[in-house]
Amino acid sequence: MNIEQYGWNEEWNSKWTEKLKQDDRELEPGRIASDFGSRYRVITGRGEIWGELSGKFRHSLTGSGDYPAVGDWVVLAMQDEGTHAVIHGVLPRRSVISRKVAGQTQEEQIVASNVDTLFLVSALNDDFNVRRMERYLIMAWNSGANPVILLTKADLCTDAEEKMAEMERAAPGVPVHVVSALLGDGREALQPYLGSGQTVALTGSSGCGKSTMVNWLSGRNLQLTQDVREGDSRGRHTTTHRELFVLSDGGIIVDTPGMRELQLWEDEGGLDLAFGEISKLAADCRFSDCSHTREEGCAVLAAVASGTLEEKRLLNYRKTQKELQFQNSKEVKQKRKTVAAASKSKPPRSKGNSWQRVMDEY
Repeated sequence: MNIEQYGWNEEWNSKWTEKLKQDDRELEPGRIASDFGSRYRVITGRGEIWGELSGKFRHSLTGSGDYPAVGDWVVLAMQDEGTHAVIHGVLPRRSVISRKVAGQTQEEQIVASNVDTLFLVSALNDDFNVRRMERYLIMAWNSGANPVILLTKADLCTDAEEKMAEMERAAPGVPVHVVSALLGDGREALQPYLGSGQTVALTGSSGCGKSTMVNWLSGRNLQLTQDVREGDSRGRHTTTHRELFVLSDGGIIVDTPGMRELQLWEDEGGLDLAFGEISKLAADCRFSDCSHTREEGCAVLAAVASGTLEEKRLLNYRKTQKELQFQNSKEVKQKRKTVAAASKSKPPRSKGNSWQRVMDEY
């Protein structure tokens, strides 16, 4: 198998050389194709094999975001004549699509890594939601991947052009494509994103048509699909785990489970990029710390009053900004607790320490 089909190139070869320049072990690169918790399906030059983390590597991981994710290039030591492998590390990521795990736990969940283009999928049915897409755009801009919005199920919509225009206003500068897998419409517009060696990931709410898109773009039934509920157009979870596939044209596509809700993890400038016109208007506010709520001389509020900025968009901006600030404060507290706990539980390092001898054997 040629791992170049899965995106290996000179950039990754350079990262590989840098990471292993002082390592004389016989190691091989591989790419994570699917994650099953304690085990991974890994693409290698020998084909697809099972991989597991080495004890030493596992011990070095400090958070869930450090674990290998679908799309990662990893360092492998082959076992049993290449039938399975031990994972000893992850090459530095080029892009990371992540969210906060559901619930109150302060943990990062990586959706996919090393993605060139992120397809943000929204169905043109009763589940169409511009405000939700603004949140997905923040995640996309934070990731380092290029966002592209796909409006699916155009065959179910009588005002697709109007909804496309509405989405374009909410996502200035982001390509928006209307497609229908049932009718076969719009595929040619997606070809530039699916070139050989390029990685595309799909994300969106349940029932938006991600698995159908994977099957349509690949020309094969790679993923199971289900109809949405008739009552509210909400989908059922079809994809249960993240998985990477190679398309016939040479592109790589990652399908991900649908999200009932998107809890943002952290902001790396994605908020300002997703709400670019608000950030631009804010530069003309009278006060540098303007909250755009009731201050005199607020250029953002003036734009709302004149009708050049939609009030709902500003409200979503303020709501998301507060959410990210609160999330950041909780992350800082959690990191402090983690560091404190680690310093207390770590045993003393000495030449005769039995714990250290055990770890050195991994």
